[in-house]
Amino acid sequence: MKLPRMVLIDLDGTLVDSVPDLAFCADEMNKVLGLPVRGENRARNWVGNGVERFVKRALTDSLHDEPEPALFEKALPIFMALYAENTSARSRLYPGVREGIDYLQAEGIALGCVTNKAARFTEPLLQELGIYDCFGIVVSGDTLPQKKPDPAPLRHAADFFKVPAEASLMIGDSMHDVEAARNAGFSVIAVTYGYNHGHDIREANPDAVVDSLAELPRVLED
Repeated sequence: MKLPRMVLIDLDGTLVDSVPDLAFCADEMNKVLGLPVRGENRARNWVGNGVERFVKRALTDSLHDEPEPALFEKALPIFMALYAENTSARSRLYPGVREGIDYLQAEGIALGCVTNKAARFTEPLLQELGIYDCFGIVVSGDTLPQKKPDPAPLRHAADFFKVPAEASLMIGDSMHDVEAARNAGFSVIAVTYGYNHGHDIREANPDAVVDSLAELPRVLED
């Protein structure tokens, strides 16, 4: 692949394994509500569509079912309070992330983080893990009215850096990342290790697939 002028990277499931914290908070929320504890393995299937959808999945143990509105209204502030205190207590960068970021920075590529996670959680998480300053822009799930797979967050970052779509690359772990990139006219690289609801990310037909961001020098050429 041709070396891009701008790279946007997803957060949960691409840069950071945030499920241990999310699962902890979901289970503590369910305990308060008298619901079953779901566990970390179940929570790994729920990430990627924002905090409200994650909470609904924790309540119903389903990707698509809707909880009773009154239950959700009670649950959401409980989860938000828990997660505000546990945003980065258990979360860790994936292996190869620092190497990948170092490579992209050494190449002089503009870097942004684009996530569906709310800014109140995104920014502290990036700061606690020591990579916030690596990004020229952070587009969170509530920065704009639209979230991925809508292309608006990607186009917003491209406009910020004044880089055309054909010189832009998205890196993510989910179908929504690939769809957002395609909708924006970006190239897209997918990682194999993230959260994609149990599906092989190759099914989304990204331009390339890597097992680690440390493999980027192999995939991208000057």
